[in-house]
Amino acid sequence: MTFAAQDVKRKGRVVPPSQQIKSKWVKAKNFGKAPVKSKARKQVAKKPSFGDVAGLHRAPDALALKSSVAFVIDQDTKEVLLHKNELAVLPIASLTKLMTGVLISEARLPMDDLITISQDDVDMEKGSRSRLTVGTRLSRGELLHLALMSSENRAAYALGRTFPGGMPHFVSLMNAKAAELGMAATSYVEPTGLSSKNQSSAKDLAILVNYAYADSTLREYSTSPGHQVEVGRRTLQFNNTNRLVKNPDWDIGLQKTGYISEAGQCLVMQVKVAGRKIIMVFLDSAGKLSRIGDAERVRRWMESAPMGSTRVSPVAALELPGTPIRH
Repeated sequence: MTFAAQDVKRKGRVVPPSQQIKSKWVKAKNFGKAPVKSKARKQVAKKPSFGDVAGLHRAPDALALKSSVAFVIDQDTKEVLLHKNELAVLPIASLTKLMTGVLISEARLPMDDLITISQDDVDMEKGSRSRLTVGTRLSRGELLHLALMSSENRAAYALGRTFPGGMPHFVSLMNAKAAELGMAATSYVEPTGLSSKNQSSAKDLAILVNYAYADSTLREYSTSPGHQVEVGRRTLQFNNTNRLVKNPDWDIGLQKTGYISEAGQCLVMQVKVAGRKIIMVFLDSAGKLSRIGDAERVRRWMESAPMGSTRVSPVAALELPGTPIRH
């Protein structure tokens, strides 16, 4: 009798020939394929944001926003049109890079100077990825562009590391600039936003957006839909982290996104809505697209309001520093 026709014992039971053949056929069919994972995978618990822990999401608002913190002002009149937990101090993630951009632009350093990405620029805190490998050489201007548009962490860190005086001096200047602008609730420890110790309030961030908007370089780089850079023999395409910059329904003058688990999804923008220049700040939004949804809710609310008015009455006038010299 041949082997295929014999009963075979497996783990204490007898396997008839018909099942032996079927088993061999299944093994042959699946040879070289990755094992099928069970659908009943254990769900990884979402790490709560600082806003979650503080219970900020329980605060009501007229538009049922998904962000636990929101602040919307008229840039010209400084009227506060909508506010929700705007004084809460929370991690701000990559919104940090807006201050990094302010300092780099105002320092008047040569934008064509080449900077090499080093091991020091690699994120050891969150383990975030980057296509700018160690050894990549790009100009200061290209790194600034990628930091503001694509929220490139290694680009932002390299800008601070190579600043005259080094990283400690750069961080001290970030905090000094915040104090100069009246951002009393703001503190920075590094230039990327990967650290949850970079913290601010929505009110402070509105001040920063108003100030940064006067800088043409920051406006251009932050709203650029995409940008290509040459890395060795390769051409890398980078895109904007804010999908609204490609939306024809939006007129965005300046923007920055941010995310780490401690901060939730964050977004700041200077936009034109219903003929008015508006600054929007959204912090600690729960879902990946909810910050975009909140911006859309505010825009629709303003566009549907009677001419010259808003559904939510202005509650205060925000004191913003004088407009800086444009360049």
